[in-house]
Amino acid sequence: MLDDIRNDLKLFNSIVEDFLIDEQENPISKKIDIIDLYKRIDLKLEDKPAVSEEFTSNLRKLVLATPKSSSKLFFNQLFGGRHSKAILGDLLAVLLNNSMATYKISGPQVGVEKEILKKVSSLIGYTDNSGGTFPTGGSMSNFMSLIIARDKKNLEIRNKGIRQEFIMYSSENSHYSIAKNASFSGIGRDNVRYVKSDNRGCLDYKDLKQTIIDDLSKGYIPFYVNATAGTTVLGAFDDIEKISRICKEFNLWLHVDGAWGGAVLFSENYKYLIKGVEYSDSFCFNAHKTLGVPLSSSVFLVANKADLYNSFSNQASYLYQTHNEEYNLGQTSFECGRRNNSLKLWTMWKAIGTKGIANIINYQFNLAKYAREYVKNSSQYKLYSFEDSLSICFNYKQYDPVDLCTKLYEFNKLMIGFGYFGSQSFIRLVIINSSNTQKEIKEFFEIIEDFTKKNHDSIRTITSK
Repeated sequence: MLDDIRNDLKLFNSIVEDFLIDEQENPISKKIDIIDLYKRIDLKLEDKPAVSEEFTSNLRKLVLATPKSSSKLFFNQLFGGRHSKAILGDLLAVLLNNSMATYKISGPQVGVEKEILKKVSSLIGYTDNSGGTFPTGGSMSNFMSLIIARDKKNLEIRNKGIRQEFIMYSSENSHYSIAKNASFSGIGRDNVRYVKSDNRGCLDYKDLKQTIIDDLSKGYIPFYVNATAGTTVLGAFDDIEKISRICKEFNLWLHVDGAWGGAVLFSENYKYLIKGVEYSDSFCFNAHKTLGVPLSSSVFLVANKADLYNSFSNQASYLYQTHNEEYNLGQTSFECGRRNNSLKLWTMWKAIGTKGIANIINYQFNLAKYAREYVKNSSQYKLYSFEDSLSICFNYKQYDPVDLCTKLYEFNKLMIGFGYFGSQSFIRLVIINSSNTQKEIKEFFEIIEDFTKKNHDSIRTITSK
């Protein structure tokens, strides 16, 4: 087959039309068992090229069989839905295929990224000395913050390695990347102190302070605290303001992991959830979560851009041949050949404005309130989450949430996950798709009620806790 971009774009449009129609008619793609995958779809790579008709047929089949993560019945992850203007930007970024390492190879796209970083920095309350980048996601943002904090504590580590026992702190409910990053950075998993949380899942700042004091008395070197703005399960927000005072007292780096909840930054109604964020040393949020921007679009900011250069700048004469370091973004990034993940956020932001993004956040919280009220108003449901969260954690009757969620998936009814807090398990409804309305949320609960009624005998039950 010929390498023909115009004809391939026609094929793309044709498949997209089929996909959007199928998404409306079948919001949950029919589950394919792993053992049947290679029987149902021809995924083999051969020596000879596929004939045009066969290629088109297999590609269409593959797309339609893939889980529809933007459909009205997808509630399985901390992302969902789609914003058309953001998709436009992402498609253009694919076509342009720029690397964001230098101004020479990405030109005005550098300006796009820098404008977003400047605006987000202003919303946080950082000064003009701030800087940032677009990592691949929240895990990478957290990793970069840890490396910067490590080097800030002792710059010689970059060349000589860690020769002291550094200690880092995070909530017991923080993201799983914290442990991995401790390993990658040389800090070590055993040197992560998981501070206890309260009954809402927020880090106990009093326990944090005492743990730091205990470590100092043992000769350890505390250097980093990770606060969470929107925990993965309950959607809890740590008290950044109080944690920041402790960090200042002991000269510790404060990173705010707002991968999920950090976008409240845009909303005057909900920005209070991250009160004190301006006192942090670094901050991140994922636009591909609450804002409906395609994966991945993660924004990472530091209060002082010099800290980015200290950890990530490196000389490379074959790469940095023109322009100053301010516009050669590879000097402040973990990666070199970095995909343009800023254009899709810029096209959306440019099209709807800051107020439009705030409206998305406000709408989601209103939708979450509707879902929470639905649960609270029925004696058949039990609620485990709380106000001002986009995570609705609940159980229905005495059904085992793990078994129920699994069967809803296997029967192609819903894509919904379960979660744990302490010893309690529950269904976790994540309000993340701004294309949904109260109608879709009501339908979500009705599907559960109808499914359990028809399949009562086949679903495990548990004793309520």
